[in-house]
Amino acid sequence: MEPFKRVHILKLKKNSPEEAEDFIAVEKRLRILVNGQNLLNLYCTPLMVRELAVGIIYNEGLIKGQWCADRISIEYGDEITADIPSSGEVYSAEATITSGCAGGVSLKSGGPEKKISDNTVFNPEMVKELYREFQKRSEIFRLTGGVHSAALAGDRGILAFAEDIGRHNAVDKVTGYCILENISFEGKMMMVSGRLSSEIVLKCSRCGIPLIVSRAAPTSLAVEIAESGGITLVGFMRGDRMNVYTGEQRIHLQ
Repeated sequence: MEPFKRVHILKLKKNSPEEAEDFIAVEKRLRILVNGQNLLNLYCTPLMVRELAVGIIYNEGLIKGQWCADRISIEYGDEITADIPSSGEVYSAEATITSGCAGGVSLKSGGPEKKISDNTVFNPEMVKELYREFQKRSEIFRLTGGVHSAALAGDRGILAFAEDIGRHNAVDKVTGYCILENISFEGKMMMVSGRLSSEIVLKCSRCGIPLIVSRAAPTSLAVEIAESGGITLVGFMRGDRMNVYTGEQRIHLQ
């Protein structure tokens, strides 16, 4: 399923009309089911759906007990369904989550469950170079201007990358991909394109990711959660500058 579509538009420049073509991001409703029973509805870019479902289930702790990521059944149509087989206890509150900036999937409140003890130290120049590479990979954004990006990286470069109309979805896709491919979160950094909200920091905390980087700003609650969870939080990554809000011990300063 294509993540974008071509549309005809009317462009106005200095009140002069011109017919043109444009590309827009595709938005699809995703229904996540467990054993055929609806659990969660959300809106997403129809790419990496299996990874998105795995990331949400893992990051939000929606199933307590056994569930099989490899046996998720996915059907595409006017809407997408992902059915997860499980013998575990399921979080019962069905919800619909919009794709808007304030509507990320984070169904359970509270702070980090434990403090990250990862002592990895990151070279600022490596962080800057990885973020530049991350931005170059955002092909759907360059085409449509309507998606967010996320990536997991380490000393071997970018290991996972995803784009989605929802910035929270992009993070879930990356974490889901890493779970499916057995990629460790230890010593890694999560790079995101949008605002550093509390939900995104909590998702990274649950995975044990020690460093989060964005070109945008963090919220006050995101900083509080990062501080209590032992996460290094970097915002305003632009060119040769960055703001380190928490966990500065992981940034190697010469």
